[in-house]
Formats: sequence, structure tokens, C-alpha cells
Amino acid sequence: MKKLTLSLIGFGEVGQILAADFINILPNASIQAWDIKFSDDRSIPSIAVGDMNIHKCISAGAAPIGADIIISVVTAAQTCAAAQSIVGGLSNHAFYLDLNSASPKQKQAAADVVNGAGGRYVEGAVMSPITPKRLQSPILLGGPFAHIFKPVADQIGMTGAQVFSDNLGKASAAKMCRSVLIKGMESLLSESLLSARYFGVEDTVIGSLSDLFPGPDWQTLAPYMISRSLEHGGRRAEEMREVAKTVSEAGQPALMSSACAKRQDIAKGFADSSSPNNLTAMLDDILAKTTRHQNKTPNDKNLIAITEGF
Repeated sequence: MKKLTLSLIGFGEVGQILAADFINILPNASIQAWDIKFSDDRSIPSIAVGDMNIHKCISAGAAPIGADIIISVVTAAQTCAAAQSIVGGLSNHAFYLDLNSASPKQKQAAADVVNGAGGRYVEGAVMSPITPKRLQSPILLGGPFAHIFKPVADQIGMTGAQVFSDNLGKASAAKMCRSVLIKGMESLLSESLLSARYFGVEDTVIGSLSDLFPGPDWQTLAPYMISRSLEHGGRRAEEMREVAKTVSEAGQPALMSSACAKRQDIAKGFADSSSPNNLTAMLDDILAKTTRHQNKTPNDKNLIAITEGF
């Protein structure tokens, strides 16, 4: 039997988690990866691929060579570029699983590229954070090859994957519409509780949330969601711009999603303020940096950039 070969396009947080799980579940499989940051030997992806002893591809074009399954986990804006970068080395009938958080139109464009090169494009929408379920995270599969790929997904440990639609774009539409709420909540909590902390009323606000929405533990959920926004703001901002495109494709004005993208862009500048277990410390640190912004000098370009919009 031919040795299974998997190739990861993108070796950031998600790519590294998938790779680690594949190593454990598929000890006889060959795993290879490509990331744009591999050009820097000191980058986190370069260090991670070395630590895992995974084959580090020399280029995007080399990544799909010999691969039975290519999994794309790049940032949202690079969805089509990633597909275009690998078609030269794509094996005939190889599966291309696109897990990127992109709009239906971007997914359809990527599918045209892959299918036109002889591959089998499978739309994937991850419907939860990648942790704690990791490889078993819920994934909606879409497109004409979704049913064929489902048993393959089970074979490689993606047991949370389910066929959602034969029509391309449906799975990503579900993901994007979910993000309107989830990433929107992150942004709203950030804006609400930063302001509440300034006025010294954050405990009252959180208490009122518990009365109105009694299910979640808001004392735990609020710092977790704000921290996620700070730690992954850049990636989330890209996703929310894709969400805004999705809302526009539905004929609706993307007022909330566009504003959320701006808030997530601001959040990325405060990554070192993240403190998921200490809401007060996190809010105070962000407020202190915001105060610095108000007293910035014209040469303080970095601070101006991260606090633009305050």
C-alpha cells in the first residue's frame, strides 16, 4: 500500500496543531509543510517544523508534490493565493482541503483553481476554536467532492468533519455568519469593559450580563474572549473583512462586521496585554497604553499605529 502523504500549506498555530496530531495518529504517514515564514530560520514556523521533524518544503510549489491530501490553513486574505501557489506540483485527483476563514466567493475562486489543475477541492469550515478538540474539531465539508472526502477525513483523524452541502460556498457562509456574532462579541466586550473599567463599573456590567444571559459564566468568558482578540487580532481582522464581504454578498450593509474588523485591527497591537485569567489587570494595562497614546509624541509611530481609532 502506498504511504499516505499529507502536506500543510501554512504552519502557524492551526497548522502546527494539525501536524502534531497527525504525527500521533498516523505514525506511518509522511508529513510535509510550507509556510511563507520558512524563509526566516528564526521564525516560529521554522523552529516548530524543525522540532517536529517534519519535511520542510523549499517552496510553495514543492509542497504539494507527491501529496495525497493538501490542507490549506493560511490567513483569510491568502486563500486564493495559496491555491494558486501549489497547482504546479498538484498530483492528479489529490484532495485539497481548504480550512481558511474566507468568503463564499473566495472559496469558489480557489476551487476553480484547484479543480482546473486536476485536484479535488473540498471546502472546509471549522466551526469552533481549534482547541481543545484540535484535529477532532467540528468541520463542515462542502462541494462536489465532500462526500468522497468524508471517509478520508475519518481515516486521518478528522472525526468531527461532516458533509454539509454539495454546493460550494454554503459551509463558508455558515462559518462567516457565525463569526459576525462570535468575533463581534469579542469586539463588543472589549469596547464595553474597557469603558466600564475606566468608570469603575465593570463588575456591575458583568453582573448585569449574567442576569440577562444566565447561561455563560461571564466572569470567565469575558477575559477569555478579549484575550483571544488581543492574541489573534490580525488574523481575526482579516477574517472579519471576509465576513463583511459575505454580508455584502447577501445584499446587507456590513456595518457591524466592518467595524469589528477595525476593532480587531486595534486589538492586535495589545497582544502583550493579554491576561485571560485576570480581567482587571488586562483592562488596566490596555487603558494605561491608551493614556500613553493621548500623550504621544509625533515620533511615536508604533504607538500611534496600534491605537489608531481610540
